[in-house]
Amino acid sequence: MEKNTKKTNAKALLLRLSVVLLLSVSLLSSLAWSKTLKLAYDADPISLDPHEQLSGGILQYSHMVFDPLLRWTQDLKFEARLAERWQRIDPLTMRFYLRRDVTFHSGNPMTAKDVKWTFNRLKESPDFKGIFVNFEDLKIIDDYTIDLKTKARYPLVLHTATYIFPMDSKFYSGKDSQGRDKGMVAKEANTYASRNASGTGPFTITARQQGVKVVFTRFSGYWDKASKGNVSEVILTPIAENSTRVAALLSGDVDFIAPVPPTDLAKLRKNRKLSLVELAGTRIITFQLNQNRKNEFKDKRVRQAIVYAVNNKAIVSKIMKGFASVAAQQSPPGYLGHNSNLEPRFNLNKAKALMKEAGYAEGFSVTMMAPNNRYVNDEKIAEAVASMLAKINIKVSLKTVPKAQYWPAFDKREADIMMIGWHSDTEDSANFTEFLLMTPDKETGYGQYNSGNYSNPKVDELVLRSSTIVDEAERKKVLQEVETLLFNDAAFIPLHWQNLAWASKRNVMIKPILNVQNFPYIGDLVIK
Repeated sequence: MEKNTKKTNAKALLLRLSVVLLLSVSLLSSLAWSKTLKLAYDADPISLDPHEQLSGGILQYSHMVFDPLLRWTQDLKFEARLAERWQRIDPLTMRFYLRRDVTFHSGNPMTAKDVKWTFNRLKESPDFKGIFVNFEDLKIIDDYTIDLKTKARYPLVLHTATYIFPMDSKFYSGKDSQGRDKGMVAKEANTYASRNASGTGPFTITARQQGVKVVFTRFSGYWDKASKGNVSEVILTPIAENSTRVAALLSGDVDFIAPVPPTDLAKLRKNRKLSLVELAGTRIITFQLNQNRKNEFKDKRVRQAIVYAVNNKAIVSKIMKGFASVAAQQSPPGYLGHNSNLEPRFNLNKAKALMKEAGYAEGFSVTMMAPNNRYVNDEKIAEAVASMLAKINIKVSLKTVPKAQYWPAFDKREADIMMIGWHSDTEDSANFTEFLLMTPDKETGYGQYNSGNYSNPKVDELVLRSSTIVDEAERKKVLQEVETLLFNDAAFIPLHWQNLAWASKRNVMIKPILNVQNFPYIGDLVIK
């Protein structure tokens, strides 16, 4: 009897120890995932609809709440995401094989039907249709296989596929409270998709107060079990003022900030409690001259005079503190269309001579608009350019506003001169011109961000031709010719390619999740 009692007690003890061990493991696992990231960007997403606006902020958001078919790696290669693999079927067809274990935040399974629905919606989006104009169709082969078909040979199929973030077609079906289609895509229309989201990404949105705070919570059903990311919650606070954003990091109020202003780089580099990551950027910062609003801008000599009057080297040196590269064209070094023969051309005497030749020696008045929290030092740059134009008797009335107000104004072309920055959506030179300088066309989406209403049929013809050229050497010549035409035509005011910088607390491992596209992969972030 005594032996049996001892055995029973021993079994009970082992059982209690096992329960304690399991609880400990569970607790440790829970703690490993219970990491909250306090994130401060210069602004929050203006919409929850990933197709409403083609902008860096929306794409950063898309990589948190949605997932693309494939995405860029840090070394500019392609990484499989919702598409496990792909293969070329014929010169016009690329086949994608989808993952079978992916669930939307709503609980609906993701299938080829959702990808097809998303593709059709992208073709309707005013901002995104220009990216997909070379595609004929997306054909469903079976529930987990699709064929992406182009109208002609097209060298950027995979590049473009990085912009297909499948949406939940069932979730966006039906009518909203106003009787409108839930899948409707429209700008500033308070649509259902602009206020509600169901993606496949690592985070769902659990709270949102526009301009104040957005709370993202880890999606328990996320498909990517291989991800080492351990962030369970992200609290995004928009802080427009550069110095305030940096101060919040230094005080410990936030864990991760972007962008880092050039004026604070030296200070942050010396701080051993922080991590600072810097990359050479490829985003071109420019001003566009609206020829429909100002007849003077239709004269090439006036446009050339303006370009000669703007000292972009001084802007990079004094305002950007060297944290940018002076530009004379759209394509940055390393891009196929970059033409090393094109040099910045500040020459105030030349500018004055051109104004006199054009009959505007006494100058004229213009309006100018720029954001004050979208690009690094955007407001200061605009003020500097306005001052430079005054030296050739162009009197500038400048207005700067937060980007939430700027983009609607930009869409309406509310000023004679408007600032625009652009990072190539496809990491290719043609994309700059397709959106910024081709003749505006609502049907195709070309020229969607051409607030200058610049139009050159030769430029249009060359860019369209480049989209069908698969030989790299031949395509390079065509794209370089485009840059030369734009340079000679003074189609826009080139300023610089903006560098990138992010900063975080030392235990926030930001370096592996960053890239030149400036789309941090927060789902993969590790906090130690």
